[in-house]
This record gives sequence, structure tokens and C-alpha cells, in this order.
Amino acid sequence: PCNGELSLSTALKAQLDAKLFGQHLAKDVVLRAVMGFTNNPSPKKPLTLSLHGWAGTGKNFVSQILAEHVHPAGLRSKFVHLFLATLHFPHQDQVKLYKEQLQNWIRGNVSACPHSVFIFDEMDKMHPGLIDAIKPFLDYYEQIDRVSYRKAIFIFLSNAGGDLINKAALDFWTSGKRREEIQLKDLELLLSVGVFNNKNSGLWHSSLIDRNLIDYFVPFLPLEHKHVKMCIRAEMTARGYAVDEKIVQAVADEMTFFPKEQKIYSDKGCKTVQAKLDIHED
Repeated sequence: PCNGELSLSTALKAQLDAKLFGQHLAKDVVLRAVMGFTNNPSPKKPLTLSLHGWAGTGKNFVSQILAEHVHPAGLRSKFVHLFLATLHFPHQDQVKLYKEQLQNWIRGNVSACPHSVFIFDEMDKMHPGLIDAIKPFLDYYEQIDRVSYRKAIFIFLSNAGGDLINKAALDFWTSGKRREEIQLKDLELLLSVGVFNNKNSGLWHSSLIDRNLIDYFVPFLPLEHKHVKMCIRAEMTARGYAVDEKIVQAVADEMTFFPKEQKIYSDKGCKTVQAKLDIHED
């Protein structure tokens, strides 16, 4: 059923606390955004989040947890729609067709379920201009052709802006400040401007940013050794094994870290943890 009856924010918080590591900012922003949206009986526009950061830092993970928060079946629900730029919109010369398809698809799905969730992954591989096709749905309209889009949720995932976020995190580290002291205001402007002017962002010179239709830019910080270890422990627990610190250390040692000299942050975040654990289990 398309009820969109949201489970309590306490449940969402518990999920994020248990499964998302090293992302105090993302956790805080997502919780605030979702609570504000769900507590509002008549939102003025759909909730639109843009998640940014390096690979393996938790963007996909958070979008899945969010989807499950609205529709318990998550990505398996027919009210949750995942678009991959390289799979669904591969050809530059077909952008006009993609725009029409995308508009029809969103219109059809929101007509069927006002609480639809749309996730756009690989925004950095999206052809410029394509995403502007969905601008009307994200704007402050009561209805478009008798359909209201105000209860829908749109989530964009992108590596764009990752370098800016990494640099900001490194600057904090270099100046001896705690990672947890990084605040949204340290990154938000940097991000929106950086992504707007980044030709590889899918939101390049996008009217979505121009018109302030993205409610929140959500930064994901690069992960440190300790966070990678948390991921490994969580994965072992999820597989029903006792946590063996020797294996945790062995898997962590196989990860590569940057910058070259200091080796603070994991190159791939937690992305290869599962594969590396498979090998160690044998």
C-alpha cells in the first residue's frame, strides 16, 4: 500500500546511529530534514536532498535507509525508484527523449502514490541539463495538471564536491581540530557553489540550485581508519560472526589511504569491505 506512514524519527535515528559511521553532519542534516518534512501536514514542496562525498562514505546507504523509512520494502518497493545515470540515461544525443521519459515516469508514479521516493545515483555522470527536466516537480506548485508532488521525496547522489569536502576535512585535521567540529556552514556554501560550477556534477549550472529547489546539501566526510574498522565489525555482525579483531585489523590493513604522506582517509571508504571480508573468511 502507498501509505507513506512514516515510522517514527526515533527509528530513523536508531538506524543511522547503528549503521552509519563517521558522518555526524550527514546524520544530523538528514534527521532534521526528514523530521521537518514529516511533521509538516502540508509541505510547500517535495523534500529534495543532494548527498555529496567520496565513494564508500555512506550515500547509497543513507538513501536506502531513508527509502525504508517511508516504504518498509525499501528499494524493493514499487513506490521507490532508483535511477542510475549510466544505465538509464547513457546517450548524450538522447537527452531530449530522456527528459520526456523522466517527466512521464515521475508524473505517473506520483499520481499512483503521492509518497513516492526517487533516487538519482551517479549524478556526476548525468548529462548536463537532463535533471532540469524535473524542475517543475520540485518547485512550490500546489498542483501540476491536478497532481500534487509535495509529499514526494527526491534524493540525488553524487561524488561531485567530494574533493572539496575532503580538502575541508584535511584542513581541519591539519589545524588540529576535531572532525566533529566541522559544521554544515563550513561546507554548505562551498558545496552548492562547487557543484553548480562543476561540469561533472549533473547539477552544473542547474536551475535547481539557481532557484533554491534543493532543500539540503548533505556532505559525507572521508572515512578514517577507525570508521573503516567500525564498518568491518558491523559487516561481521551482520553476517552472524563473532567480531575477531585480528581479522578486523587484517582487512583494514589491506585498504589504501590518502594523502600519501599522512594516510588518514580511506580511498574507497567502506566500499570494498564486503569483498575483502569474503577472502578472509575462507
